[in-house]
Amino acid sequence: MYQITVARAKAFYRKYERTISPVAFAAGFVWDNITLQRIDLLYENLTFAWNLVLALAVIAVINAYEVGYLRNRFTNRYVTFLPILLQFSFGGLFSAFIVFYVRSGSLWVSWPFLLFLTLLFVGNDFFRKRYLRLTFQLSIFFIALFTYSVFVLPVLVGKMGTGVFLASGVLALLVTALILLAFMRFMPGRLERNKKALLLSIGGMYLAFQLMYFANIIPPIPLSLKESGMYHSIELTSEEGYLYEVQFEPAPWYFFKEASDTLHVEPGAKVYHYNAVFAPTRINTTISHRWLYFSEQKGEWVEISLLPFPIAGGRGGGYRGYSFISNAAPGKWRVDVVTGRGQVLGRRMFTVIAADQPPQLETGFR
Repeated sequence: MYQITVARAKAFYRKYERTISPVAFAAGFVWDNITLQRIDLLYENLTFAWNLVLALAVIAVINAYEVGYLRNRFTNRYVTFLPILLQFSFGGLFSAFIVFYVRSGSLWVSWPFLLFLTLLFVGNDFFRKRYLRLTFQLSIFFIALFTYSVFVLPVLVGKMGTGVFLASGVLALLVTALILLAFMRFMPGRLERNKKALLLSIGGMYLAFQLMYFANIIPPIPLSLKESGMYHSIELTSEEGYLYEVQFEPAPWYFFKEASDTLHVEPGAKVYHYNAVFAPTRINTTISHRWLYFSEQKGEWVEISLLPFPIAGGRGGGYRGYSFISNAAPGKWRVDVVTGRGQVLGRRMFTVIAADQPPQLETGFR
């Protein structure tokens, strides 16, 4: 009876796998968006750790089985499902990576890295046969390990910067080297056949991460921009409650955002940019608002001012701050929220239109 049930399960999956896999991935991605809140919380990190350990365990069992170890009635019956389990483990990791990295970067700047993660997640459904190859298995595992190390190490040490990023890469390389040594001990022949391809693949991925980091393509994780907007005025109404009163022109699509990115500005009036930036507990750093104006004559963005201010970590809604400029010329503007290294955390595009009288404004609180 039990054997019949297993056989039916295999037959059912093979018949409907084209439908099951995309639905499962979509459901998992939605679930991650709902459940994964803060990058420094225990649940989130246990989720990452579990998927990494599970993926490594499945890789070990698949390759041990291929060289003749662990062959018994149980593994003979269920080895068919191991690539599927590995597939879903990697799918869970890259789904969660997309959630956090998208929150930490600007699509305008970080799109190559975010596209890379998305392709690994979406393409996961097409990698099923490749998950039987040791080189592919360990290459994807190294990418996942490095991607996780990039944001978990700053959370653990309470610091950000180039040194911490480089240490994240070294950590990922060391863990991968230990795994390769263990494989060399228990299945030397299988590793020897794949050694050159593994070194080229893992080394290439490591260099690619370095290039993307120093080109400021990788988002400044674990920071994340929780909120931003353009306003006509911002006033601190309560020192104790740290509450800002803001005045703004309502957006046409009020359901999606409150404040419009088209501002009618009188001569001499100020334009304000507000944001709330989340940083994990113990991480205190400095960000800047970089104000740029698009010069029609030059055909390029011209930096007008760079206004830095410190932020403190730990507040769930993000550390709030603002900057402003006076006498903003009519035309296209943008404000980049950047780190000390110039990594773009967020970007707000807006348009200034000259006005002879004050526009109709609404009042809100932040």
